[in-house]
Amino acid sequence: MTPRLLLQAAGALLLLTAPPAHAAALTVFAASSLTDAFQEIGRTFDRQTGHRTTFQFAGSQVLRTQIEQGARPDVFASADDTQFVPLKQAGLIPAGQVFARNSLTVITPARSTLRTLRDLARPGVKLVLADPAVPVGKYSRQLLRALDGAPGHGPAYSRTVLANVVSVETNVRQVALKVQLGEADAGIVYRTDLTPALKLAVRQLPVPPALNPVASYPIGVLGSSAQPAAAQAFASFVRGPVGQAILRKWGFLSPR
Repeated sequence: MTPRLLLQAAGALLLLTAPPAHAAALTVFAASSLTDAFQEIGRTFDRQTGHRTTFQFAGSQVLRTQIEQGARPDVFASADDTQFVPLKQAGLIPAGQVFARNSLTVITPARSTLRTLRDLARPGVKLVLADPAVPVGKYSRQLLRALDGAPGHGPAYSRTVLANVVSVETNVRQVALKVQLGEADAGIVYRTDLTPALKLAVRQLPVPPALNPVASYPIGVLGSSAQPAAAQAFASFVRGPVGQAILRKWGFLSPR
């Protein structure tokens, strides 16, 4: 091949592999419980659009604080409105839309002798929960309070169970990890945290569906985003058919 043809071939290859001129570098702040689903969504979105999306996963309350203190992601996806609404009120994020829902499950190590939620009130049980400021920590305590006085549970059930808490965590993945490692007898996490690896290490205790809180996840584009069109495209992709199919694959419920 002549030098001229080699240059032409190299130029054609560069055109095929280079990102499109409109490609944007996006930063998405997302709740820890979204880690697996959003990583897959991000890969699919980038492949289809040519954008480059990076994620920061943490407890929603941590991400909200970082934004309030000057962090400027392009998109924020929270596990509840409690961490989202203050950003709207402060004018940092214009609006948000619910894109998924979730519910809770109680997990124990696979060889645990705990069999029902009543067993969480046993003396000496080591329970790990997320901090009350974390959405899943808030929902966990709602569940325990809802069981006060329920059949088989005394009126002081939640107080007795909460006295067994030995650790509070800053995000739901830390709760799951402590139970998986056998550092706790039980923990309350989202049903979507039951990854294939975690399912091999833990069992679930039945939770009455009527008492199980439903977590709603809003997503929105930051007003300070340097790439608002691309950021909005990502948010729309999450709410669109492909994003929703991926979320369902990872166990999330429909937003409606």
